[in-house]
Amino acid sequence: MDISLTAEFAEILFTHTPTDKERDAARRGIQDFLASTLPVFYGSLPDEGKQAVLDSFPAVKSVENTALRLGYLSHALDYDDYHAAFRGHPSTVILSSLFPLSFALGRYRVDDFLDAYIIGVEVAGRLGRAIGTRHYGMGLHSTATLGPIAATAACCRWLKLSREQTQIALGLAATQSSGLRAQFGSATKPLHSGFAARSAVNSVQLAMVNFPGQENGVLESFLNVFGYHAEQPRQLLADWAMPWRIIEPGLEFKRYPTCGGTHSAAEAAFVLRQRCVELGVDDLYTAITRIEVSFPPGADTAPNICCPVDGVQARFSLEYVIVDALVNGHLALKHYTAIPVDSTLRSFAARVKRCPDFSAPADELDPDRRFHRVTLFLSDGQQISHCVTRQETAAIYTDVEEKLALSLTLLPPSIAEQFSATITLDSSEELEQLASLLCS
Repeated sequence: MDISLTAEFAEILFTHTPTDKERDAARRGIQDFLASTLPVFYGSLPDEGKQAVLDSFPAVKSVENTALRLGYLSHALDYDDYHAAFRGHPSTVILSSLFPLSFALGRYRVDDFLDAYIIGVEVAGRLGRAIGTRHYGMGLHSTATLGPIAATAACCRWLKLSREQTQIALGLAATQSSGLRAQFGSATKPLHSGFAARSAVNSVQLAMVNFPGQENGVLESFLNVFGYHAEQPRQLLADWAMPWRIIEPGLEFKRYPTCGGTHSAAEAAFVLRQRCVELGVDDLYTAITRIEVSFPPGADTAPNICCPVDGVQARFSLEYVIVDALVNGHLALKHYTAIPVDSTLRSFAARVKRCPDFSAPADELDPDRRFHRVTLFLSDGQQISHCVTRQETAAIYTDVEEKLALSLTLLPPSIAEQFSATITLDSSEELEQLASLLCS
């Protein structure tokens, strides 16, 4: 009898062991997770949805609610890592599932924890390829739809479930998957991550007590339904760990607190800002009559808000990000939180026009070929332009240690000191302390 894809997939989760190279990459991922989580976790930066989430989902004696809260808080700033193959944010869901289970069950073997996280990232990248190119384009949020399955796979590996239990857990996660991109620019986007982490925890908890779910055919059905005829199921199984997805293409760590779909445009604007200085342009508001930004068709699917009213919406506004980068030369974290946008920048952003380049391949077909070309039209008749590709943006190194250090400066010193003592994750004792800080 032929073995099902779900069964093969459940078995392969336990057949490969990462090396120290992958574990070091996982440690960087955890540091970035902390850098993105702690400012909202401790109230150093405002978030309009946080209190409602904490009130609605009390964490006392609830592993699932702890996972939901952590998932929300870790994605609230939209500053957390991204994986190109996944086309979403893997760590917010995976780690928000693993930490609460670790704390609740008292399991702190650090290498096993890191290996489970690595497996989760591997599955996230593979799911992104297996679901095909149309899933995201049809309006689904991969962090929310694929994230529960990736996190469940990580938890199954961490808890050493049987193959049958793993199959059931994966099926339960798949049947709970949901999340629409229409929620981008609101507090519901990070809530997607919270729901996804809770789904993973629920799926594993039910499987551990032998809940009678369907063992076979569920992942196959999931890919068939949500792949929109572009699915490639064998991508789940081919060439595991050759190399590991946490290494290639690897986790992308954000340098800016905005949608990743704005970053190349921001970097083009930084270059143009310097060009303006070299040209002797002092007053950008007066000198620039209009701005055009071109990109492959569909590349503005995520950053689709033209006229943001607050910093949360501004994360998804090409227009606002471009003029902020032009005027200020950086994108400040505090400007992209739940506060009103700068009215002068908002007025300036109205001069930006989106101009899809229809000679380029559609973004849905190959997001890695995305680019942003920003052109400034000056009042003296000059035009200056610069183009930055997504691959160029991804290749720039992000200093995660510095990113975390800056986030820790926003915390009370005594709290920052406690986290600083855990961030190397060189021992099970450090993992225990970190899980306690995040989950107790």
